[in-house]
Order: sequence, then structure tokens, then C-alpha cells
Amino acid sequence: MSAPRRRPAGPRGPAPVKGQPGGQAAPRPDARRVALEALVRIDTDGAYANLVLPKLLERSGLADRDRAFATELVYGTTRHRRACDWFVDRFALGDLDPSVRAALRLGTYQLRMLATPPHAAVSATVDIVPRRARGLVNAVLRKVADAEDAWPSEAVRLSYPDWLVERLKADLGSDVAVAALTSMNGAASAVERADGYIQDQASQWVAEAVGAVSGERVLDLCAAPGGKATLLAGTGATVVAADSRPGRARLVVENRDRLGLNAQQMQVVVADGNQPPFAPGTFDRVLVDAPCSGIGSLRRRADARWRLDAAAPERLATLQHSLLASAAGVVAPGGTLIYSVCTLTTIETTGVAGAFAAEHPGWVPAPVPGEPWEPWGTGAILLPHVAGTDGMALFRWTAPAAADPAAADPAVDHG
Repeated sequence: MSAPRRRPAGPRGPAPVKGQPGGQAAPRPDARRVALEALVRIDTDGAYANLVLPKLLERSGLADRDRAFATELVYGTTRHRRACDWFVDRFALGDLDPSVRAALRLGTYQLRMLATPPHAAVSATVDIVPRRARGLVNAVLRKVADAEDAWPSEAVRLSYPDWLVERLKADLGSDVAVAALTSMNGAASAVERADGYIQDQASQWVAEAVGAVSGERVLDLCAAPGGKATLLAGTGATVVAADSRPGRARLVVENRDRLGLNAQQMQVVVADGNQPPFAPGTFDRVLVDAPCSGIGSLRRRADARWRLDAAAPERLATLQHSLLASAAGVVAPGGTLIYSVCTLTTIETTGVAGAFAAEHPGWVPAPVPGEPWEPWGTGAILLPHVAGTDGMALFRWTAPAAADPAAADPAVDHG
């Protein structure tokens, strides 16, 4: 797909660029130009794609179709960054200015992953870089267009860190891991709920698996941004949504209010999940949707694969275990504890669940949903390439019933 030729900005065009001769107005941004700016900010400023891109699109003046194209370019180029760099570094010698590297990645993504015709991808990319870099960008991209896919490794081809590919192969098996990783290189899908909230289907299924019904008291221990908590409140249950950080708790409040729920239906509190400020046995159901490595959500979080470190799963599993143990204390006798994480590593899923079960022998694993969930230890897992959703793991336990005080009191005559 070739970009439309740029025209001089009209009366409603962008402001003149500082230092441009005569104060001449800058060209109206096209999709590739907006994408390039987003990619530079992600790479040089550490900006998050899902935060920086909407702001750029909002002031871009692009039509809906071009906004969608810019989004595809930013998310796709970010996901495939390692693969794009492998092509670029074969033909570009020396250090590259961040904006030039971002442009070369952008052009390479179009050429190699979107199969954009070379005349369109090369010329349109050259058009958005400074004049001093146009010769280099043109030469490199034309070589990229003609290069063979002699990938040095599967991790480069799939465009993930080596440790992540090796980890999932060890945990899921090679074929399943490659299928999941390939799936997460595609565009994310989200479903609009009946109340208007946009949420991945996997998260909705987790909320449904809590099994909340009207009249029950339910705790969402790690609630931000509030998607699952608001869905739980819609069942008629009384929900307490907790988060340890005030800013994230405010986000939960904003989502609650936007959906027309009130504080009686859903109370939001700032609370440390490791020391929940609730009396023992307070809740009929407790959901621990724990902080995790997020490896199952890499389709939505395009830049997350480059921010994670290899020690993250172990580090987070320690936190998850602590949260789960603390949550058990506020589950009512005979109540339900639910543990979910949007990751695919064994240490954060069956590892945490197994450790909890070993320390709580009286807790009985409760049934988990069927297809598209697949059995995973005593719980279930959603695989991205099977369900078409985020990868997710889910475990449920039923708390021991209350003991009969009389049966435990030796002073009571049972004769």
C-alpha cells in the first residue's frame, strides 16, 4: 500500500516547523510519518506503544483508515523489531541515528512482513526521513527487498529474545511454544462487552469462572484497571476492588463510574494484597488476578517482549505465591479462591498452584472451564493460537468448611 503524495498544509494544517525557511507550514502527517515518530519515542524515550500512539493519532488529522494503518505499522514493527534489525544490520554499516534506524525498521516491516511492493515501501519511507539520510535509507531498503530469508535462529525469525523462546519451548514443548509465539505476532483482538467496556475475551472468561452470583461478597485483590471487577459487579454480587497503588486504584474508580456502577455495587480500596486489611473469612469468593510476566499478552503489549528480563518469571512467582497465601485468609469457609495470570510459564502457573496446594492441604481443587481452556495441572490454560485470545492460566480451590466448634471442644459431652 503506497502512501498518498504529501500536499502543502492548508489553513487547518499543522503549525510551521521551527527553523523552516520562511516559516513554511510542514506537510500534513501521513500514516508512515506518524508511525515513525511513535517508533522513535518508543526506542529513545522508553515510551509505551499503547500510550504514545493514541496521543499522536489524536492530533494527526488522519482519516480512520490511515489511523488503522499507522497502528499496524507501529505495533507490527515493534513486535518484529529483532527480525527487522537483522535485515537492516546486514546492509547498514556503523552506528545509525535513532530516527534512521526506526525508518529502516519501518520500511523493512513493510517489505518483509506486510509484503508491500518495493517501489511503494521504499519511496514512501525515504520520503519521511531527513534529506541527509535519504540515500542511505533508499540503498539499504532496496537491498532488504532483494535479500533471502536466511534466518540465523528461530528466535530471530519469530522476533523474540532468545531466553523467552527457550523458556516457552521448555515449558510448553517446542511445537506448542512456536505456535503460541507465532500467534502473538499477530494483531490483538478485543471484544466489546454489553456495557461498552473493551476487554480481551480471555479476561472475560476469567471473570465468568469466578462464578459470582447476586448476594455474594467478592474480592478482586489486584483489580486495576478494573475490567474483571466491573464484570463481577454486573452479576449482582457486592465487589471490593483492591489495588496497592493509588494511581491504579483511581483508574478502577474511573472505569466503575464510566460504566454506571456505584460504590455500593463496587467499592474501590487502596490495599496491599500481601496484607489485605479485611477480617478473616470475609468473602465468599476471592480473585487473585496476580501481577505476572505478561507473556500471554504479548500480542496486545507490542513492546513488552523487549522490556522483560529473563529473571522476571521467578521474581514474579515469589510475589504471586505471597498474594495467593494472603488471599486464602479472607476466604469464607467453603468459599472459593481463584488464581489467574496472563502468562504461559510453568513457574508462574502450575508452580505457584502446586506450592499453594502443598501448604494448604485442606483446600480442594475446584472444577475449571472446558474448551477452549485446556487442562493444566489442577487448573486450565488458554493458548493464544488455540483460543485466539491472550494466553491465560486459571486455578480454583474450595476452602475447607467451618469446623463444628462442639466437635473440637473436649469439655462438651458427646454421649
